Amino acid sequence: MHILIVAATEAEIGLLKESQESGIKNQDEGVSDLKSQISYLITGVGMTATAYALGCHLAKNHYDLVINLGIAGSFDRSIALGEVVEIVEDTFSELGAEDDDCFLSLTTLGFGEITYKPNGHPFLNIKQVKAITVNKVHGNEDSIDKIVERLNPQLESMEGAAVFYACREAGVACVQIRAVSNYVEKRNRDAWKIGLAVKNLNTFAGEMLRVLGSQLPDA
Repeated sequence: MHILIVAATEAEIGLLKESQESGIKNQDEGVSDLKSQISYLITGVGMTATAYALGCHLAKNHYDLVINLGIAGSFDRSIALGEVVEIVEDTFSELGAEDDDCFLSLTTLGFGEITYKPNGHPFLNIKQVKAITVNKVHGNEDSIDKIVERLNPQLESMEGAAVFYACREAGVACVQIRAVSNYVEKRNRDAWKIGLAVKNLNTFAGEMLRVLGSQLPDA
């Protein structure tokens, strides 16, 4: 099984790469077998950079599964800071047009889809949520209220839907796993838990790879 792990920044998956490449986990035969079949792609921040980098990479390389890892902001206060979740629906929330106070999505305008879903195997042992992908993360009470009223998302990121789109176009199975680093509110850096989110994300990803490794057929 050839797996591509995709992240916007090195910081989001650095711990995972170190643990996989150091050989510390080679005592686990499944991970040892799988390790040589794992590749990493850092796309840069945002949907444009992600769609371009991933699209180019998938055009030249074959993978059985793409795993998008990253952190995210949560509209849903029932999701704890640091919690790891699977995104099962992701929407390009800004793609469309304004008609006075109304927003007309690209779909409403008749120009295509804005919502995408994973086509890989879901990881049912974690919470499954719906998200939006944005160019500008929300930090204003009025804009937060409007997007919640229109789409009622649970999470937001700057790359997720772009990964789903690129993988669908390339015909590659994909999943998106994120850890919550902050709640979506007026910008409040003191309340962010980026370190905790990254730690939990990388721990979960390592366990996920162990499970995938244990499922490899015997040689």
